[in-house]
Amino acid sequence: MGRDDLERLTKEQLIELVLKIQRPAKTSRTSSKPPSTDRKERREKARPGGAQPGHEGHSRTMAETTDTVVDHYPDVCPCCQAALSDDVVGNSAIEVVSEHDKIDLPPIAPLVERHRRMAVQCPSCGARVVAAVPTAAQGTPFGPRLHAVATYLKTFQALSYERLQGAFADLFGVTISQGGLMNMLRRSQGRFTGERDLAITALRRAAVISSDETGVRIEGSNSYHWVFRSAEAVVHQAAATRGAIVVRGLMDGYRPQVWCSDRYVAQQGHADQHQTCLAHLARDVAYAIEQGEDILPMRLKMWLHKAFDLAHGIETLAASTIKNRRRALERGLADILTTSTSCAVAKVVQNKFRRAQDQILTFAAWPGQVEPTNNSCERALRPAVIQRKVTNGYRAMWAAEGEADIRTVVDTARLSPGANTFSTILRVVTA
Repeated sequence: MGRDDLERLTKEQLIELVLKIQRPAKTSRTSSKPPSTDRKERREKARPGGAQPGHEGHSRTMAETTDTVVDHYPDVCPCCQAALSDDVVGNSAIEVVSEHDKIDLPPIAPLVERHRRMAVQCPSCGARVVAAVPTAAQGTPFGPRLHAVATYLKTFQALSYERLQGAFADLFGVTISQGGLMNMLRRSQGRFTGERDLAITALRRAAVISSDETGVRIEGSNSYHWVFRSAEAVVHQAAATRGAIVVRGLMDGYRPQVWCSDRYVAQQGHADQHQTCLAHLARDVAYAIEQGEDILPMRLKMWLHKAFDLAHGIETLAASTIKNRRRALERGLADILTTSTSCAVAKVVQNKFRRAQDQILTFAAWPGQVEPTNNSCERALRPAVIQRKVTNGYRAMWAAEGEADIRTVVDTARLSPGANTFSTILRVVTA
């Protein structure tokens, strides 16, 4: 804005501009911005690393299985200085005082299996007979475990093709070109489409669904990584748009009973009821408290504390108790929203609550089934955000879509206790 533009502003517009400039920048605590964008605190104000004073220490859990057990016996008695021979130790009462694990990795080397076609001479007619081309000689020379390792490191450890190439050479002694790695990933990704379709089918049967999305670069353009979550499935999807068409295309006409998301309009109107993410509202309230001059945001913060208290213990409460506490919360919120305020920042957050008023306490009607926040989807998106920061996106749409399929299968499997990311990948690739 130049000098001429400033001179054309009214007095009220100038005042608003100055106040806006003076407002503190939003952080991850007061908005949906990621923590990586926060300015670092000054060294003298930064919290020290490590455990805080009074923290009870914890030791590493012992391994469930061991390959070797080494027993250590005393050599000399400290009381009489007598030598403790093997016979004495063997005949004495033996007690295990403590156990300590020593853990290491064995040298890793590729297992190379060479297949040779042999030719023999027929003893009957003397003809030269050549063996058929074995199955192992057809297609890629790399086995399923190498495919699984490449998929795991690329998708869940966010390695670029160059770093992945270096990891295979340095750790495993396997030389693979970047083009070869790309082909390995394309083959592996194709294996996940079957279980991806099963996850989508399960999602379309769910009564409660939550969703979220984040920006990502695909083929040099701004695109988006979506996630949809239910109790039975987690579905990731790469898309060129942030519009509601992504939701409609995935759900294919199915309409769940409850949808949970932030207040973004493209994620609204896809279910009979909606639960607005209270964590997003809490961050808006924190920002209003920091820079506002009215007590209204603090009242909203106290109201949110009561709402979160209801959500955290809702499965242990009687239906009548939930009903009474919900009514009390509704009355309290109505009183706050009808309170007049002259603070511009307080008005903004008040209007946000007012627009979402009918979607804030939906979780109280679905005890244990509907969460008050969309944090589960944000956690599911976090690996994709890390991948975006490390690699700056995807060179091709097939890579983004294939990685979304892999994340769909793995995250759905992890809904069951004890599921392991690499084991899931290996199982699908070798199927």
